[in-house]
Amino acid sequence: MSKILLTYKSNYGATKKYAQWIAEDLGADIFEVSEVKPQMLLDYDVVIYGGGLYAGQINGVKFVAENPVKKLVVFTVGLADPMITDYSTHLSNNFESKQLAELTVFHLRGAIELKKMGFSHKAMIEIVKQLVKSKKASDMSGAEKAIAELTGESVDFVDRGSILPIVEYVRSL
Repeated sequence: MSKILLTYKSNYGATKKYAQWIAEDLGADIFEVSEVKPQMLLDYDVVIYGGGLYAGQINGVKFVAENPVKKLVVFTVGLADPMITDYSTHLSNNFESKQLAELTVFHLRGAIELKKMGFSHKAMIEIVKQLVKSKKASDMSGAEKAIAELTGESVDFVDRGSILPIVEYVRSL
């Protein structure tokens, strides 16, 4: 089996939870991205990176996008339903086209707990909630639909079973 590094950046815990599960299932070394030095990346056959989606950006992904790796697998975590969401803009915002051609990406659903969120993220959620009030569901993006469905203080879509395609893919390498 390949030597695997799983690194991630998690603001509120959903990405970290997924990272821990994936690392456990694959026997991967796991580190928060701030603990990883660029030279470490080439010590691994496969680097898996996980980050939350925020305003078109993958949280912390710049580190692996700007440093060489042998094989990179990325998973994103956001509120939108991956079955109906187009992530092409997110990906092109974070990776060059050459990188995208070699990249394997998975998308997972996360969670939000408004009381744990920082001011700027809370404000962003509230702005989107107000904007989507006047839209028809068919005109909303996946993230807008998820935020529109947020009726209370929290929503949690985190599901251990959703990591299975990632685990199977990495095992097949």
